[in-house]
Amino acid sequence: GMSELKDTIRADLKTSMKAKEKQRTSAIRALLAAIQAEETTGSRHELEDEDILKVIAREIKKRRESAEVYEENGRPELAEAELVDVPFFEAYQPRQLDDAELKALVEEAIAEVEKENGEAPTMKQMGAVMKVANAKAAGQADGKRLSAEVKGQLN
Repeated sequence: GMSELKDTIRADLKTSMKAKEKQRTSAIRALLAAIQAEETTGSRHELEDEDILKVIAREIKKRRESAEVYEENGRPELAEAELVDVPFFEAYQPRQLDDAELKALVEEAIAEVEKENGEAPTMKQMGAVMKVANAKAAGQADGKRLSAEVKGQLN
């Protein structure tokens, strides 16, 4: 089916162009290009909302990682340029969990894995816990935050 999220993004592009919001327009164009690239290379089909959220998360991650590299190399202006699109991309993500919610979600994930295996998971089962936690988070926490919390609780 057609993605409602993609319709929203397209509509936002028209709005931002009319309003002459240059940064927002270029961010949305970049995002639509990334979505289109995914549709043509990866799957050759219309992406669902869930797939589009993955593309958004990946684009944010890519820019944050590039910015980090620029920062480390003493190029703050390039780092800043990498991050310009990020808030516009984040606007399409579901509300992100706060630390307390994240902690509770990971506790639940650990409890589920424990119930399945009949014993408390250790770091060896981190993958299994991450799988459950990721499914529960449904895009409301990035992988880095999730794995840090899982590691913290399993140790």
